[in-house]
Amino acid sequence: MKYFFFDIDGTLTNIHTGELVKSGIETLRKLEAQGHFTAICTGRAYYKSIDIAHKAGLHNFVANGGAAIVVNDKLLKNSYLDREKALTIIHEADELGYGILVATEDSPDVIMRDHRFLEQFGKRKEDTNYIYDPDMEYDQLNTINKVYISMREDEEYKLKNRDLLGHIRMGDDYFWYQHDEKDQGIRDMMELMGGDVKDVVVFGDGENDMIMFGKEWTSIAMGNGYPDLLKIADYITDAAEDDGIMNACRHFGWI
Repeated sequence: MKYFFFDIDGTLTNIHTGELVKSGIETLRKLEAQGHFTAICTGRAYYKSIDIAHKAGLHNFVANGGAAIVVNDKLLKNSYLDREKALTIIHEADELGYGILVATEDSPDVIMRDHRFLEQFGKRKEDTNYIYDPDMEYDQLNTINKVYISMREDEEYKLKNRDLLGHIRMGDDYFWYQHDEKDQGIRDMMELMGGDVKDVVVFGDGENDMIMFGKEWTSIAMGNGYPDLLKIADYITDAAEDDGIMNACRHFGWI
């Protein structure tokens, strides 16, 4: 029995259209028919992962960068960021004059004490509920799930505590802090399932998938993947839209 974990964007979906790849979904069903375990492993927030998991017919997933674990459609855990480390970063960015958005829960809601983020960057492309609270004190926040900072990439050096927590950047104008431990999320899932990590197989394509390409299991990169990811993959298959998942599973004899 193998335990398969699939990234979403560019792996289960066509990177150009965002649609689930038919051959990939067909392969999931064939793997399950053979008695294998199938799951998503994504950096997406839990609330963003539910619909895509259901569309793919999957009931188990690791989300929120490894912090959220779902088994049989039940959320078993969803950890927050380390509060003290997050506050250290927030205070430094605030003193430097950058706009800050804070998501206290796994939801589209973000709190802002002023409008600097919107003035410096504008609205995020993703659906976001902006809650303006000029009386908010960062130190009074009990939980911190994500932190968005409107800092350009060429200015990141100014943030001395930048690397206290895992962070992601998808563009030049802002980046955000979230859990970046998809590998640990897989280990947590395997402990719950009672499986051996050597039987894990991961599929991914992006830079943020590098952390889940561990030496203790089999790592498969999509052919259109991030160059550095291809270098550490155990096997490189075709692009998702070119039946990459199906072709790899046939190559290894899993289907």
